Amino acid sequence: MSKKYYDDKEFVNEDFSLVQEIGEYDGCVFRNCTFANANISMWTFNNCVFDGCDLSMAKLQRTGISNSKFVSCKLLGIHFEDSNAIVFSASFKNCNLNLSSFFKMKIKKMSFSNCSLQEVDFTNTDLSESIFVECDLLKAHFENTILDKTDFRSSFNFSIRPDENRLKKTKFSRETITGLLQHLDIIIE
Repeated sequence: MSKKYYDDKEFVNEDFSLVQEIGEYDGCVFRNCTFANANISMWTFNNCVFDGCDLSMAKLQRTGISNSKFVSCKLLGIHFEDSNAIVFSASFKNCNLNLSSFFKMKIKKMSFSNCSLQEVDFTNTDLSESIFVECDLLKAHFENTILDKTDFRSSFNFSIRPDENRLKKTKFSRETITGLLQHLDIIIE
């Protein structure tokens, strides 16, 4: 399979779901592009911006995502753990990541802002020093997750069991602290 290299190029309204060749993208911008159900395995995205794109159910086997930003994107059901975990670094703003998975990933200092993270799997994930700003974490799964210095102060609908996760200097607000107590079946008024 051939491989194409793109540097500082902007792609607008393009459909990558049927592209056969492996691409390497450095400093590129993708606006309103479709990657839904695409097999972008072994592709590389370095310092790229995805704005208003649909990457739902994209296959990411050994895909390199480094220093990239996702803004107002639809990323439903993506298994980020299949990507190249050694280089993975990204930020997410105004994105829908429902039903996605970061299983067993080391993604320290990640930034999620105004994102829907419903039913996302963070099992065995290292999220140290990450920040969740105004994120909906309804039914997100945290088990054996490292949450040292992670900031949940403005996020909501989370349920995190302190006895099943590592919480050192993790930040919560008084309004959302009940997310740490839901498993106790107590009434807080």
